[in-house]
Amino acid sequence: MDTPVQPNNLSAQGGDANGGYRFALISLTTLFFMWGFITCLNDILIPYLKGAFNLSFTQAMLIQFCFFSAYFVVSLPAGMVVSRIGYQKGIVLGLGIACFGCLLFFPAASTQIYGIFLLALFVLASGITVLQVSANPYVTALGDPKTASSRLTMTQAFNAFGTTVAPFFGSYLIYGATGEHSGGTPSASDVQVPYLILAASLFLLALVFMYLKLPKLNHTSASTGVFKGGAWHHKHLVLGAVGIFMYVGAEVAIGSMLVNYLASPAVGGLTEAGAAKLLAYYWGGAMVGRFIGAVVMQKISGGYVLAFNACVAIILILLSLSSTGSVALWTILGVGLFNSIMFPTIFSLALQQLGKDTPQGSGILCLAIVGGAIVPLLQGMLADSIGVTLSFLLPASCYLYIAYYGLVGSRVAKFQSTEK
Repeated sequence: MDTPVQPNNLSAQGGDANGGYRFALISLTTLFFMWGFITCLNDILIPYLKGAFNLSFTQAMLIQFCFFSAYFVVSLPAGMVVSRIGYQKGIVLGLGIACFGCLLFFPAASTQIYGIFLLALFVLASGITVLQVSANPYVTALGDPKTASSRLTMTQAFNAFGTTVAPFFGSYLIYGATGEHSGGTPSASDVQVPYLILAASLFLLALVFMYLKLPKLNHTSASTGVFKGGAWHHKHLVLGAVGIFMYVGAEVAIGSMLVNYLASPAVGGLTEAGAAKLLAYYWGGAMVGRFIGAVVMQKISGGYVLAFNACVAIILILLSLSSTGSVALWTILGVGLFNSIMFPTIFSLALQQLGKDTPQGSGILCLAIVGGAIVPLLQGMLADSIGVTLSFLLPASCYLYIAYYGLVGSRVAKFQSTEK
């Protein structure tokens, strides 16, 4: 490609499809890996801290509520900040905030106060939110807009790789090599070492991105405010934000309950440590599915693939709930495979033809990740009232909307194809 493409009113300088773009995409995959890794650790924290603090399911789900509520609070301001300082500086800022959040786990564990853990998770997620707002549109802009879904799906595959290896890391460092709690009982202090290691890794990444030479992406933004005008006029974006809410809510709710579900006698009868390791199959399926999806969506519309995957996810959940033993275990883990392409596909479909409103649109979509706070909390309430098994009907219902968005809601109205 002789001249840089300008998708979504973004222009890239200092790169081409075979040179600078490729290096930039390789660099960005490390970020997708890290935030996938960090997010997945919450699925191990929930049952562990539930035991350490003797919490109900609803109280334990406050971990996801505080983590994902940061997306709601921080996303739109982050979009404004990134539009001013640029994507690369936004990445460095996000890494720095996330590093500080990890460091807060040390005083949280030392004081044995659950509330400080929740604060640390909120700060950590705030940093990841800034990374999401910076990196996702960066990936969609680096190349041909026709393959934006495929490109973002490929980088998201490394996000899934992070979620795949995180259960082994978390299970070993938190539960120990024997799979038992230190001292025989759960202790909040067992999480200090894993998060100190993460803090050091994030700090090093921030230094790397501070000095990396990446293509400069420029945009012209005439934002009139985050809640009026601009991106909110694009129906497919607003519906896409609801889709992100439903998808993240369903994915996180399932992952949050998996350890307890797999540990139940009717399903796997596993120890918490053993069930935590099986999380790798749920998130590993998402990784495999994203690599497959990146190829499939070169030939098939992302909307159709999205609807198909949502329907299969519903079927697998219902099969799991109506079965026992290995069938119940593997069908619920199989949902991860079909979750695979949902987030990047909804994200890229929703950003279609937004032009100068792309930065605000990205912020709105990240705002919708608050679904990961609301849906798991609701499922926790259901688990306390009707049991863990039946509570999975809630995430199953979320996939119904995702199927609708893939088939109908993602279509761009002709009048919305505005100036580039």
